[in-house]
Amino acid sequence: MAICRDRGKSIFRKTETELLRLVSDHHCEAVHGFRTTTRRLEMLLVQLVADGSQRNSKLLKTLNRIRKSAGRVRDIDVQLEALGSLKIPQEPRRQTQLMQNLLQLRAKHERHLRKLIKQEDINDIRRRLRRAEALLRFDSNRDPISVAKQMLSSAQVPHASADEETLHRYRLAVKRARYAAEFAPKSAENTQFLAGLKRLQDALGSWHDWMTLTHTAMDRLGDVSQSSLVAVLHNVTRGKFRQAVSAVSQAAIAPARIRKRAVESKTGPKPDGKDRAKRHTGAAA
Repeated sequence: MAICRDRGKSIFRKTETELLRLVSDHHCEAVHGFRTTTRRLEMLLVQLVADGSQRNSKLLKTLNRIRKSAGRVRDIDVQLEALGSLKIPQEPRRQTQLMQNLLQLRAKHERHLRKLIKQEDINDIRRRLRRAEALLRFDSNRDPISVAKQMLSSAQVPHASADEETLHRYRLAVKRARYAAEFAPKSAENTQFLAGLKRLQDALGSWHDWMTLTHTAMDRLGDVSQSSLVAVLHNVTRGKFRQAVSAVSQAAIAPARIRKRAVESKTGPKPDGKDRAKRHTGAAA
């Protein structure tokens, strides 16, 4: 299954649009939009198109520098969002203090991002994007769905006793698999596959956001024995961990369920023991 040509072409124009938006706007939506779009472009050029990474190495290297800086801002944004959603009576002053610390840290990372963007030649990046789009060939590429499934199969599937690192690696595999699968042509099967990846990414991403916030709080306020706020965050993160592992477990058995339903729709449901016994008795009579 080849790459969707329109999708492959449009990602270059989307990257240019998000770059220009980031230059003038450093709010969370602009930062997030730039990061995810450049990740998708990298997936196309490195994993899906033959020789793409070598031909466009300078373009990707430049975009990666900006994305990493934007990523530090984005990490603070998700922590601020999580902390702002936490409605608890414990330690309101410490919660406010933590919020202020995060805002100060975001301002620091944003200043670095602004400085980096000014140093980079934005017009040169735009020229390279347009050149890469013009030279993009679709006659030699990999199947996006196959690439996505390979990424998932190569990652260790976390279970209830898994550690944070295992779940984190699987989260990255799911995210990359989704970026790859998005370049596949539209079909009912591909849409269902993408929807499953998005559900997984949402559950894993929510856990990771709260885990990051909990670690930040521990660094500034101490462990669970020293701060009731940290204790609450720890409990929330633990619950998000269980939800994420459950989402992974349900996704792992989904293909088997789908195949079973497909077989039953053609042959009818498999009779249970009682039905077989009734038919056997009727035949004997």
